[in-house]
Amino acid sequence: MKEALISIGESIHASIPKTGKEMAQLAELGPDAYSAPSEPLNYIKSLIESQVSHGADYIAVNLDAFGENDPQAAVDMMLEYVRMVRKWGNGVPICIDSSNDDVLIAGLKEWYSEHSKFPAGGRTQPLINSVKVYTMDNMLPLKKDYDYAFVGLLVSEEAPAGPGGSHSVDELYSLAKQIFDAAVGQYGFKSEEIFFDSTVFPLAIDIPMESGVPGYTYRAFETIKKIKSDPEMKGVHCSLGVSNCVRDLPGRKIGVCRAYVVKAMEYGLDAAIVNVAHHYGVVEPAAELLELVDAFAKMDGSAERMNKAMELMGKFCRENRKPGIEN
Repeated sequence: MKEALISIGESIHASIPKTGKEMAQLAELGPDAYSAPSEPLNYIKSLIESQVSHGADYIAVNLDAFGENDPQAAVDMMLEYVRMVRKWGNGVPICIDSSNDDVLIAGLKEWYSEHSKFPAGGRTQPLINSVKVYTMDNMLPLKKDYDYAFVGLLVSEEAPAGPGGSHSVDELYSLAKQIFDAAVGQYGFKSEEIFFDSTVFPLAIDIPMESGVPGYTYRAFETIKKIKSDPEMKGVHCSLGVSNCVRDLPGRKIGVCRAYVVKAMEYGLDAAIVNVAHHYGVVEPAAELLELVDAFAKMDGSAERMNKAMELMGKFCRENRKPGIEN
C-alpha cells in the first residue's frame, strides 16, 4: 500500500450538522463575531488546528449551505473563513470549496490580500475546488494574477451519452483533457497544479438499473486509471471526496473509507478530501472491506460482476446493522 496521499481536510463544511450549527451561531454574533472570543469561534479554531496537527495538506472550507437563499452570504462568510485559516492554519493552505464561482474568486483574492498576515514561510498556494469545463473560461484566467492550484470536476452540462444515461469513462476522460489542455496550454498551469475529481457515488446505491451498465465506482476508478496512464497529462493529481462513498451504509464507515482509499490508490488516486484524523492511505483496511470495495470497482456491467457486488453488499449490511461499529 502506498503512503503518499495528499490529504484535503473536510471538517469545515457547512453540510456537517454539528459544524453547520456552530457556523450559524457564529454568524449570528454580529460585527465582532470573527474576532471576539466565543464558543462557536473556538470550535472553528479547534477544527483548523486539529487538521493541522493531523498533517492536512490543505484545509477545505465549504459554505454553500449558507448561500442557498442568499449567495452573497456565502461570499462574505468565505472572506472570514479564509482569514481564520490564514491565522490559525500554521501555513497549511486553504482549499476554497464552492459550486459558486463568486465564492471561489472572493476567497482566492482574500488569500492574497495585501493586508493579509502569514506565518513565517509566507504565502502558500491555495487550492480551488472546483473548475468545470463550462466554468473554466471564467476561473482559469485568474492564474495571471493569483497563484493557485485547482480541482477539475469532471461534470458537464451536456447530456451524457454513456450506458445507462451516465457519462462513460471516455466521456469523463475527454472532460479532463479539455480542462487540462486549456489550463496548461492557455493559462500557464503546471500539470502538478491540476487535480481531477471523477466523483464518488455512494456504494450502497451503486446499483445499475439496466443490464450491461457499469457501476459509478467502476467509472470513477477507471477514469482515474485512464487519466494517470496518459503521458501528456503526466504529473496531474486525482482526488475524490471519499466520505460520500459510505452514505447510507449501516456501519463500519471509517473502515469502508479506508478500503475505498486503498483500492482507489491502486488505480492512481493520490489525493482525497477526507477526515484527516483517520490517516487514510496509511492504516491497512480490513480484508473483507477491501473485497467489498473491489467488487464495486470491478462492476463493469456484466451480470457476474454485478451479482458478486450485490451479494457482498447484502452480507455487509446484514452483519453491520448494529450501532457504533466504525472500523
